Amino acid sequence: MLCYVYGLIALVAFIGTWGNILVYLDIGFIGATVLFWKETLVNPASRFITVDIVFLGLAVIVWAVLEARRLGIRGIWIYVAGGLFIAISVAIPLFLIHRERALSSAEPESAAGTLTFSDVIGLIVLSVVLLGYTAVTLMQ
Repeated sequence: MLCYVYGLIALVAFIGTWGNILVYLDIGFIGATVLFWKETLVNPASRFITVDIVFLGLAVIVWAVLEARRLGIRGIWIYVAGGLFIAISVAIPLFLIHRERALSSAEPESAAGTLTFSDVIGLIVLSVVLLGYTAVTLMQ
């Protein structure tokens, strides 16, 4: 079930990110990349979120590389490249699916974890807010 949740997150993230990036692609890869990064730095709020996501992404990539080495997961650099060229919010959930499969192969009887009732409620509320934000962003 957890793999399906990660897959859904990756799918929604792909739609949300690429729904916004398509407007850049008509000027070519280099032009789109330059304009995209220029526009992420237009005001303090966009600079804040850009720096925040870049360093969160770096921390997650370090963790993912170490976790891949620990579990013997091959192809970690494909996920890193996917994070850079597609979206980190797409690549990491896909890596987490790979990780869960490796963990279940190594320890078939181990559970992914246990959520309390309040965890489930919190995750549902967070998901609704984020999906709503994504929908509003795509409509602009």
